[in-house]
Amino acid sequence: MTTRRPFRWPALLTPNGRGIAYGGDYNPDQWPDEVVDDDIRLMREAHVNTVALAIFSWDRIEPREGEYTFDWLDSVIDRLGAAGIAVDLASATAAAPLWLYERHPEVLPVDKYGHTVNAGSRQSWQPTSPVFKEYALRLCRALAEHYKDNPYVTAWHMGNEYGWNNRYDYSDNALAAFRAWCERKYRTIDALNDAWGTAFWSQHVNSFNEVLLPRHMGGDAMVNPAQQLDYERFGNDMLLDFYRAERDAIEAICPDKPFTTNFMVSTDQCCMDYAQWASEVDFVSNDHYFHEGESHLDELACSDALMSSLAAGRPWYVMEHSTSAVQWKPLNARKRHGELLRDSLAHVALGADAINFFQWRQSASGAEAFHSAMVPHAGEDSKVFRGVCELGEALETLSAAGVQGTELERADTAILFSAESEWATRSQTLPSMRLNHWHDVRDWYRTFLEAGERADVVPLAYDWSAYRTVVLPTVLVLSAADARRLADFAASGGRVVVGYATGLVDEHFRTWLGGYPGAGDGLLREVLGVRGEEFNILGDTGEGDPTEIALTLQGGAGACELTTRLWQTDVTSTAPDTTVLAAYHGPAAADWELGGTPAITCHPYGEGEGVYVGCDLDRHDLARLITALSAVPEGRAGAAPEPGMAAGAGAAASRGLDPSILHTVRVSADGATRFDFYMNRSKRAVELEGVSGEPIIAHQCDPLPSHSGQSGAAYTLGRNAILVTRLVR
Repeated sequence: MTTRRPFRWPALLTPNGRGIAYGGDYNPDQWPDEVVDDDIRLMREAHVNTVALAIFSWDRIEPREGEYTFDWLDSVIDRLGAAGIAVDLASATAAAPLWLYERHPEVLPVDKYGHTVNAGSRQSWQPTSPVFKEYALRLCRALAEHYKDNPYVTAWHMGNEYGWNNRYDYSDNALAAFRAWCERKYRTIDALNDAWGTAFWSQHVNSFNEVLLPRHMGGDAMVNPAQQLDYERFGNDMLLDFYRAERDAIEAICPDKPFTTNFMVSTDQCCMDYAQWASEVDFVSNDHYFHEGESHLDELACSDALMSSLAAGRPWYVMEHSTSAVQWKPLNARKRHGELLRDSLAHVALGADAINFFQWRQSASGAEAFHSAMVPHAGEDSKVFRGVCELGEALETLSAAGVQGTELERADTAILFSAESEWATRSQTLPSMRLNHWHDVRDWYRTFLEAGERADVVPLAYDWSAYRTVVLPTVLVLSAADARRLADFAASGGRVVVGYATGLVDEHFRTWLGGYPGAGDGLLREVLGVRGEEFNILGDTGEGDPTEIALTLQGGAGACELTTRLWQTDVTSTAPDTTVLAAYHGPAAADWELGGTPAITCHPYGEGEGVYVGCDLDRHDLARLITALSAVPEGRAGAAPEPGMAAGAGAAASRGLDPSILHTVRVSADGATRFDFYMNRSKRAVELEGVSGEPIIAHQCDPLPSHSGQSGAAYTLGRNAILVTRLVR
């Protein structure tokens, strides 16, 4: 893990600079100037204390090459500052002005088919274009010189959602940069040939000048998966390099204010390796948009769990989310009553100290006119704006109570996330095209909630040694070094839970040999005490074959039936001390010649153990597995927690609660003050008893009369409810 930049949090314009940041993207250049004063009036009514400014304003700041017009921006910033509203000022490079494209069309990206990506949207530029970089950095330096001493600008916002439209560029500039990247990585062409397995399909290259981008090669052609994985890494690195160049250009002139850029982490998008990016920002920021339906709150919490890990346990920043519906999905559901406030405070419950929306005032034109905002088309006399004001009051209440700066308590379990495995599971060369690492992380996260527990989501590259259990869901790519880390973790008393498509290839997409899962030249098999020879892949083939297989799980509460519908590893041998927790049975298993074959196993390894889940299971069946595993004594007694991150405290506090309640805890650095957040995950009302501490927020909650002998208060949590209490020790 690379060295992180020091944590620096942007100050507010409050007397002590503290408070939970609240506001959103502000685009006054979309409106007549007289609207600004009305906006500021409404911002004060809504308790807004910060805005992100000038994200898409390059053409207004530099309407013609070399001509800068800062007067309008100066006026807006001065009026905001006078009203006590801080500015997170963007580098304004996310969307270039059309005059630049007219003058330099060579900066436009190229898609894999060789087509030029036209201007008119965001990020229509090549990350590797020296011409575009020259223009962008010149703008960065001009902004830094002009605003370096402005007291109302308290943070710098680099770019916007890097990679949204130019993650994959196949231009000649990208080709030259990719060749140079490969040479830096491999140093010799023989090393590259070995890593890419170029002996297959006559792909041997004689020099780095022969290296190609994985462009389109025909209707059913399959890209070399090792080449594709390196291209994914390259695209990540090129955009990270561009971010660094922008940041460094501004920091050379204005070093005393913190820098960030907004990540895009939700379980339907995580395009960058943010485990790398997190080390390059002063505070971690994210744009998160809700998933409608029953997974709404769970998906938000899973994404936020990864954000908390990326922030290394420190508070992080919600740069964008939505007050209600967006406009970029096939169907755009609005938020129900209470969800605006519940979603926002759920982010706080998972460690955020800043709640911001896209955008302040809903656009009257353009591609995002029907994207909800803090001030909707209906104006201030609207349910949405009243909800925005209610949220502002709630965040001020939490600020006054001391939530800002407290840290999220860690769970017992870490679900390991790997951007490289997410990229790898998209390959069209795997046993199944239905693999999705990030969705499996989400399903395991929800599984723990269903079991009445809470897990953290931690990048594989980070340090997870202090947890009791780690789970690897479809972590397809495992290096020998990572296999050794897992073995050492188990040997020292930890529980390693390995999913069915984990550890099949190394970091070069080279298959580990000797049987599955083979990571570390068989070390992972040794930890798990199993060896598989083939994968049985199910699906609707139209040939009458069974499409699901039953398995019986043995647990502390007796046997229960589970079902697998996609993937079964044909485990042909187990170590003598391996315990079979579940085996396939029934007519479908017999039809596929899997009757009696181990499906889920547990194997002692050193002071700990390895659990192998050799088939896919839905989250309800996984919850049954977690319950069964909880009856199996773990080898690990626990590890020393980090300051402010007591291992297991959050999970332990949640035990005994109705699984419909998501419970998190934030604690002050000195441990003296504790904030408990309780959220209703279900559509029904849920009773919560034994609540200690002073209620700070009780949104859609009703107190219940205390029962005789009951310790603590009791509440009914309605749909979309959130309860926050404070306990001072």
